Amino acid sequence: MYIDFHVHAFTDNIAERAMAKLVSVAESPAYTNGTEAETRARLREWGVDYGVLLPIATKPTQQENINNWAAAVNHGNLISFGSVHPYAENAVQEVERIKSLGLKGIKIHPDYQGVYLFDSAWDKVFEKCGELELPVIIHMGFDPISPKEHHAMPYDLAETAKRFPKVKFIGAHLGGMFAWESVRKYLVGIKNVWLDTAFTAGIIDEKLALDIIKAHGTDRILFASDLPWHPSYMEKELVERLPLSDDEKDGIFYKNAAELLGLNI
Repeated sequence: MYIDFHVHAFTDNIAERAMAKLVSVAESPAYTNGTEAETRARLREWGVDYGVLLPIATKPTQQENINNWAAAVNHGNLISFGSVHPYAENAVQEVERIKSLGLKGIKIHPDYQGVYLFDSAWDKVFEKCGELELPVIIHMGFDPISPKEHHAMPYDLAETAKRFPKVKFIGAHLGGMFAWESVRKYLVGIKNVWLDTAFTAGIIDEKLALDIIKAHGTDRILFASDLPWHPSYMEKELVERLPLSDDEKDGIFYKNAAELLGLNI
């Protein structure tokens, strides 16, 4: 079984426009057209049982509509997270609503949202997520939308995780895109932090990836692709190449995710 813990899609009415803009900014190919339907189809094509859908509220005014859509597509082979913007007046109430909608966690992207991870505006959000046992997944490290200003770095997450020990944090991109030495220095071993493999295949040195995974603990590593920017099979092949036991790989591919999401599979 495979659970891809990091996929993105958009509502049908904005998918074409959003993808065109993001492809231009990232100067990177896309492996879906950004729609829910094609995301589901590609996951099936690549033998992935479930994709964890991660919407992003880039503005305070977007969060309610985004979360309504996430709830509507939270079925079949997509498992949806919600998103909040910390500057929204009702951010805490929206976290509560996300829980009531049956969404499995919160996705934040400090670069796209324009709010540093160490900004105190997040405090009330994280407090509520800890209370409601909602995992928080965070884009970490470099992003082409903000190439010279990194809003969430490994040492930021290390400090945040210590301040909010009840929150299960997931550092995307193995804890920090292009900041993996800092991941190894600051993040590995922190018990309430998980790391996903999104957009690392073919980019990270595989010995470094293995060092981080083994030092952090394979029980807190999550298979993830960052679809549509990477196809799921690339990160599948990366994990398969690593000299890990079958049990460790099963954990990374689906067991760790199932436990974190409370899935009975």
